[in-house]
Amino acid sequence: MGGSCLAERLAHYVALTPPEQDALVQLEEQERSFKRGAMIRREHDGARELFIVQKGWLHSSVLLGNGSRQIMRFHFPGDLVGVSSLAFGQSSDSIVAVTDVTLCPFDKDKLALLFQEHPRLAALIFTLSVAERVSLADRLASIGRTSARARVASLLCEIFARLRIMGGAGLDEFHVPLTQEEIGDATGLTAVHVNRMMRGLVDDGLIGRNGNMIKVMNEARLAEGANFTDRYAEIDIGWLPQPR
Repeated sequence: MGGSCLAERLAHYVALTPPEQDALVQLEEQERSFKRGAMIRREHDGARELFIVQKGWLHSSVLLGNGSRQIMRFHFPGDLVGVSSLAFGQSSDSIVAVTDVTLCPFDKDKLALLFQEHPRLAALIFTLSVAERVSLADRLASIGRTSARARVASLLCEIFARLRIMGGAGLDEFHVPLTQEEIGDATGLTAVHVNRMMRGLVDDGLIGRNGNMIKVMNEARLAEGANFTDRYAEIDIGWLPQPR
């Protein structure tokens, strides 16, 4: 998609016109590289920039009153990060590099111009943002009301579903560069508990694991046990306006 990771992701849902592709490419004119563990933006910092992920993984997290961390969302290539800055002058969460990453920063004024000139892109980005919020609500419900095993399985299902948007529907093996602590901070579990749940999923033939490589062995059973709904497979694009 002309060198635009965001365009590649959006093209999963609609056939982009050349003007739409060009507009998205302009959002990725600048690049910044960060090492694993780098703090991209801290919670409560001023926030005028958004970021498009070109390479690597990140997470958004918040610190709780007891000093513990809750990871709210992981971010992959093609994702638009920092959308909360559209509503607030300060960042509502911290953005941290899980791996070495390459990001394309741009000011929110550029997004305003994109929305003005390309209403179909604005509607699609808004729709995907809503889907992300629903997915987050699903995970919070999982943390509050399901077993440890189901929480870990649900997170894996979500990661698989999202990675396939960029990698292709046929992929069943993924590099998941997350520590057990990071998975625990996303599911409300200790690292020891995460390790136990992962071993259980392997022993039951639902996933295969070789280091950070995870292979989906029985996705139907994995999703059923997690009560997982793939929100990214149900996107309604029938209402989007026509491209200009």
